[in-house]
Amino acid sequence: MTKIREKIGEIIFLLSAVLSVFLILLIIYFIFSEGIKFVNEYGLLKFITGKAWKPTAGNPRFGIKPMIVGSIIVTSLSTLIALPFGLAISVFMAYYSKKSYGFLKSLINLMAAIPSVVYGFFAMMVLVPLIKDLFDIKSGMNMLTASILLAVMILPTMINISENSLRQVPKTFMTGSLALGATKEETIYKILIPYAKSGIFSSIILAIGRAIGETMAVYLVIGNQPIMPSSIFKGVRTLTTNIVLEMGYAAGMHRQALIATGMVLFVFILIINIIFNIIRNKTEEKL
Repeated sequence: MTKIREKIGEIIFLLSAVLSVFLILLIIYFIFSEGIKFVNEYGLLKFITGKAWKPTAGNPRFGIKPMIVGSIIVTSLSTLIALPFGLAISVFMAYYSKKSYGFLKSLINLMAAIPSVVYGFFAMMVLVPLIKDLFDIKSGMNMLTASILLAVMILPTMINISENSLRQVPKTFMTGSLALGATKEETIYKILIPYAKSGIFSSIILAIGRAIGETMAVYLVIGNQPIMPSSIFKGVRTLTTNIVLEMGYAAGMHRQALIATGMVLFVFILIINIIFNIIRNKTEEKL
């Protein structure tokens, strides 16, 4: 009876895995089959290097370079803002907080559960006028506001994974280092954090994936102008917001261009994952 249950369990797990792989392949097939049709007709270089996005003009143009640059800047800036805070908070929660740990953990989990549209409304009502008044600019809907908002949104992902990685470091590392005369701070930053680099890199990868794929919150505060960004105080349009803004009424070649935009976003995230995995493997080899 036990063997039968184990066999049924194995079959269920296998079917779940096969179904997951099948759904992923189906999504990839749909995106690439439609996207490649458009790229073959319009031209890949013309598509990704073109600066003009005018899909409804008499002579339509589908250049997504402004959206690519905007996505890179906003994602990079938000990650740079979130990383020091995320790492500091995860270190504090792993090695310093005792009485406050339960409260902090609940707060971080609550932040992860808040819908993105709520973050967007908060940023629109608080961050947008604050940035406008603070820097004395015409509009607070710009890349800086979107980056700060995304930094707040990716913090829970970064903190939870980094904290778990730091807690997995053997306690003997801490006790041994302290016994040799190192301070607690020296032990954390010179021994424990380097040992947990793999998990910290994973948290960064997932945070970048969340940032670059976020749509609704960014849509509310970024300005959504399909132009080349000249400053972080200017509005721009990201790849995801471009799809959301126009997919509702797009048809024909315009629709194919938006699906091809999704294909570019998919490839972009894939490249980021590969680069970070290479960096992580090299750092692990050094350790």
